[in-house]
Amino acid sequence: MTLAHRLKPTHLALMLHIGETGQLQRAAALSAMSQPAASRILSEVEAQAGGPLFDRHPKGMVPTPLGEVLLRHASLILEGFEAMEADLRRAENGEAGHVRVGAVTGPAVGVLMPAVQAVRAAASGIEMTIEVAPSVELMRGLSEGRFDFTIGRLPPGYDGRDYHLHPARREEVALLVRPEHPLAGQRSLPLRALRGADWVMQELGSPIRQAVEAAFMARGLDVPARITNSSSLLVALTLLEATDVIAPQTAEVVQLLSADRIGARLVTLDLTDPIAVSPCFVIRPRHRRLSAAADRLLRAVFEAL
Repeated sequence: MTLAHRLKPTHLALMLHIGETGQLQRAAALSAMSQPAASRILSEVEAQAGGPLFDRHPKGMVPTPLGEVLLRHASLILEGFEAMEADLRRAENGEAGHVRVGAVTGPAVGVLMPAVQAVRAAASGIEMTIEVAPSVELMRGLSEGRFDFTIGRLPPGYDGRDYHLHPARREEVALLVRPEHPLAGQRSLPLRALRGADWVMQELGSPIRQAVEAAFMARGLDVPARITNSSSLLVALTLLEATDVIAPQTAEVVQLLSADRIGARLVTLDLTDPIAVSPCFVIRPRHRRLSAAADRLLRAVFEAL
């Protein structure tokens, strides 16, 4: 076996103590071993290194050029071990690590981001990757192991028995328009007043669009026909700024856009009857164990809920 394979952290610590004190007896005491044991280890290390590591003088032991090389690397190696142990303890305690989470837009804004901020304030060593996407893409990523957990809906084709499902907030739909829109400012608008309007709406099959269409159909009205299809919030904001479109978004997204720091010039239509989206869930695989860091964020999500 080579020297690198035979050396142990206790051997390296002993060599460093000899270099620091210049005395084998004191180095042995600092290493919590007897002097004979320390002398035996030193002889074994020198034999493996191919020569003396210390010159013996009446005033103490002085490193040889060979010893200087070993001491320099021993210091770096032990520092690496200490750093590794500290990182392991942080990871074990949920203070470090990498968490990957996916969410649909509303819960990402209203639930996930407050939880992320709370965790980062308490454990800045945790690296987080947050992805916002439709539920179908989130579940695909969850089943492939790309996410620790997601906040969204369980699409058809997935067996709920394979997952832990925790109810999240029920989402309400708000209809965004620019302040100059003809319907802006009117009170208690029935849905029939929105017939013939231009819309920018999520693609067919998306929960928000399904909720809007179901609200029209429940009142015997034709679903909106003049639609620009896009799930991009950036596209919706661009059209809202320049045209009289109506953009359905979750109430949590609307609250974010209405904040002073965003500066979006938008208002919501005051509807007679609210429009609700099908509920979301916090979803994680039943048979996959979360890391301590991911579990810490999950608990913060539950607190935010």
